[in-house]
Amino acid sequence: MGQSTDRIPVAVLGSTGSVGQKFIQLLSNHPYFKVTEVAASERSAGKTYAEAVNWILPEPIPEDVAKLHVKECVPNKNCKVAFSGLDASVAGDVEEDFAKAGYIVVSNSKNHRQDTYVPLMIPEVNPDHIQLMEFQNYGEGKIVTNPNCSVIGMVIALKPIFDAFGLEAINVVTMQAISGAGFPGVASLTILDNVVPYIGGEEDKMELEPLKLLGSFTPQGIKFPDIPISAQCNRVGVLDGHTETVQIKLSKKASKQDIIDCWRAFKSEPQKLQLPSAPIQPIHYFDNPAYPQPRLHRNIENSMAVSVGRLRECKLFDYKFVVLSHNTVRGAAGGAILCAELLKAKNMLD
Repeated sequence: MGQSTDRIPVAVLGSTGSVGQKFIQLLSNHPYFKVTEVAASERSAGKTYAEAVNWILPEPIPEDVAKLHVKECVPNKNCKVAFSGLDASVAGDVEEDFAKAGYIVVSNSKNHRQDTYVPLMIPEVNPDHIQLMEFQNYGEGKIVTNPNCSVIGMVIALKPIFDAFGLEAINVVTMQAISGAGFPGVASLTILDNVVPYIGGEEDKMELEPLKLLGSFTPQGIKFPDIPISAQCNRVGVLDGHTETVQIKLSKKASKQDIIDCWRAFKSEPQKLQLPSAPIQPIHYFDNPAYPQPRLHRNIENSMAVSVGRLRECKLFDYKFVVLSHNTVRGAAGGAILCAELLKAKNMLD
């Protein structure tokens, strides 16, 4: 099905949407992958990508992709890997069709995140969960997903704390950027001079997905840790970058410096393997009490690092802090591409 080249040929499903465009931008000149197929809805099929897409990114469309003809989202593509930026309303069935046809599907959509044998992956957090793919019943095809954009930054910040001291309870309040709503997103008259204290389905994801990410692999699936999580999610007038205030109760005592040392020392499999999209330092801690801020810190390490600050003792929990991550790069297309890079490094795309 695939062709033999130095770079692995890939398709982008939902290529004309905001996440699909970010996939195409980040995959341009990627050392591992080359976009050879673009797929979207029936109304776009048959047009060149340049004709079909309402390109919303500041960089021009990559020339080699602009001239590709858009195809429908059916598994007849000449490639090995399909990156999915599909809307959840159609992603579930389409991704299964591709997997059953032998493709490796790396999805940004929510549909298969809680499937027993589908890895929900943050490569720095749970690289061992790729073992779940061996138990999938798609034959040679597989599905792997990345988490919700608001979950990723928080869980990266929690992982070294969880490993060193354990977690007994988590409370989080998010201030999520408007780009997280896709394009055209939130109406200007709704978001300007305003905070919208509701994002449909978001709080459920924040309370469930971290448990799978921090869970332990077993052949029967992931064993979730017993950690109650309470989440409140808000949409705010920031273009890119989700800011979250987090409170944590620890299982073992730790000083403030202990936690900061854990963050600053944290490295994981992507750093050891020197994967192309991996940040050198996954977590950047700031001593300045006014940091992190989206406008200043969302683009650190090609928007793949997580920024943390304002760690202090909490009168209700043990500690509280602020975490910031780029929602359309680390939290979406960039995170999914890093998952695919890990699969390649583990020889799971052969």
